Amino acid sequence: MQRFSRVVALAAVLGLAAASGAAVAKQFKYAIGQPPGSYNVDMGQRYAERVKKYTEGRHTVRVFPMTLLNMAETSAGVRDGIADIGFLLTPYFPAEYPHTNLISEASMMLRLMGEEARGKEASAFVGAITEFIFFNCPECHQEFARQNQVYTGHIGGSTYGLICTKPVKSLDDLKGKRVRSGAANWSRWATAVGASPITMSANEMREALSQGVVDCALLSTPEIHNFGLEDVVKDINMDVPGGLYTTAGFNMNVNAWRSLSAQDRRAFLRASAEGGAYTPWIYQEKEAEAIEAAKKRGVRMHTADPELLKKTQAFIEQDMETIAKYFAEKHGVKRGREMIATFRPILEKWVKLVQPVKSVDELGDLYWKEIYSKVDVEKLGQ
Repeated sequence: MQRFSRVVALAAVLGLAAASGAAVAKQFKYAIGQPPGSYNVDMGQRYAERVKKYTEGRHTVRVFPMTLLNMAETSAGVRDGIADIGFLLTPYFPAEYPHTNLISEASMMLRLMGEEARGKEASAFVGAITEFIFFNCPECHQEFARQNQVYTGHIGGSTYGLICTKPVKSLDDLKGKRVRSGAANWSRWATAVGASPITMSANEMREALSQGVVDCALLSTPEIHNFGLEDVVKDINMDVPGGLYTTAGFNMNVNAWRSLSAQDRRAFLRASAEGGAYTPWIYQEKEAEAIEAAKKRGVRMHTADPELLKKTQAFIEQDMETIAKYFAEKHGVKRGREMIATFRPILEKWVKLVQPVKSVDELGDLYWKEIYSKVDVEKLGQ
């Protein structure tokens, strides 16, 4: 009887906690489809540390690198509650997240903003896309909601180039080359310069390059480390195509988000701001380091000839219109032109905002102050 009474008492306490909106302490499962030791897994650990800090130990996050869900499984896995939080590569799911992907695909716009953006592309674009989605894209939130998810911030890496097994310097070199692309904008670029775009999961790149299934992968140089490509990459050209890869770094299962008190929701958002700043910052820092390491391994570095550069610049200028048209025809996005027009001044603002930033902690503080602290946590995900 005494044991039964204790069970009833505990149930009553839990019931009162639920009724009052108090959150029960929990360990949240965070799935990242990259291998242990990759920069994004390091980012996930920083995020987890900050969740514990800002919830004052009420909640913790356990990071599962590549083991719980791979990249292709993450969308459905978060939707179904296999993971509470997911590192969601939205370009892998074009039909599910068209509005989010439309803005992601506008990243080549950075090359139209002159030298001021160089070296700060990742910090600026991550800030701009996060701000845009939180406050200017109700359709983005709706498409996440349809997948039983809540958006809690973006992350992204550094500028994309050609990571290859053969020299690529000109349009002639690119003609007929099989190029792995992770998003439709780079596939369009590959087609425009005479290459053949190949779509595959990032987890498959190493084998594809080593076996000659693809000749090049469109990647940032830090991804050579992240995906263990050191022994298969022979040639690099970072002059083209530009742009960068961003992803919804911390999408939460709706039930997991709603289980949190308003105070803890703010804590998770602050963790997203500060922990998530690590990825753009470390990618920017590691660009030159990755190239130097590649040179020491005997990798050949190439520059693009003037004709290829001119062709790429012309492609970027016209692709902003193509993006809007493509997403309207393919995915029914009705206000693509308006979205791009709204996004451009936000990106220009962020190019300026990140100029004085000198550390990852400063970048996290900037993201928190300018974006995350302004989110209405009572309305988000409801």
